Amino acid sequence: MLPSPAADPADDDLPAPMESELSPVARRALLVLWPAFLMAGVLEMLVFAVVDPSDLRWFGAEPIAWPLTAIYSVTFLIFWGGVATAGAITQLLQSPQGASPWH
Repeated sequence: MLPSPAADPADDDLPAPMESELSPVARRALLVLWPAFLMAGVLEMLVFAVVDPSDLRWFGAEPIAWPLTAIYSVTFLIFWGGVATAGAITQLLQSPQGASPWH
């Protein structure tokens, strides 16, 4: 068996891991927002692999006269908000009955 390394006094000066610094609300927010961010990116790729953003129209009227980057950005934020909302509702429903979901 290998001997364990001696404790380095410099290790005491290192900051604590980030997990211990997060409040329960921040932890839940990250648990919802990070996967929602990733899925919004996947949805963005899937939708715009099929739909040409320059052909988008407002309910059949004039084509949207936005730059392509604006269309991609707004669509990404809509997808992110939708997936994050679904994740937040799941977090709320997962809480034990009678317990506050944010503590």
